[in-house]
Amino acid sequence: MSASWLLASSSGDSKATRLYLPVVRSEPPKMWLKILSRLTEFKPLRVTPCRLTSNGGLTVEHDRQNRRFVVSPCSGTGVSESAILTYRFTSANEVDLVSTFVPEACRGQGVAALLSKAALDFVLEEKLKACVSCWYIKKYMEDHPHHHNYKEIQIR
Repeated sequence: MSASWLLASSSGDSKATRLYLPVVRSEPPKMWLKILSRLTEFKPLRVTPCRLTSNGGLTVEHDRQNRRFVVSPCSGTGVSESAILTYRFTSANEVDLVSTFVPEACRGQGVAALLSKAALDFVLEEKLKACVSCWYIKKYMEDHPHHHNYKEIQIR
């Protein structure tokens, strides 16, 4: 077992307190986080994961008035933020897919891919030209070259 030292500091009313804790690699880090949270003002970040169900339990809503696609928060996970893809019209027949945001707890679950697919399908259905400013949507289109319809999208 190898050990190292972890410095935890806390500022009290009059002077700062420093505490060196031994960190043994074979012990779970959660235990040391609990010790730190009791001794200092340090509070570990608690993230509840967003789970996709096997039947595709998340749905994308198109909010045309606010020009965005939204995936509502995952029920029962405590996530209060929605995943959002925003767009804007640059002309009557051209749309700019501006940005995609997915809450940290829902990242890596395919939520951004759902939003990207919905936005690109919208561009196709409305027969619009597209300017893609969002790096993720560009990557999504590169990663899905087998989707023939995306080739019809005229990217400026």
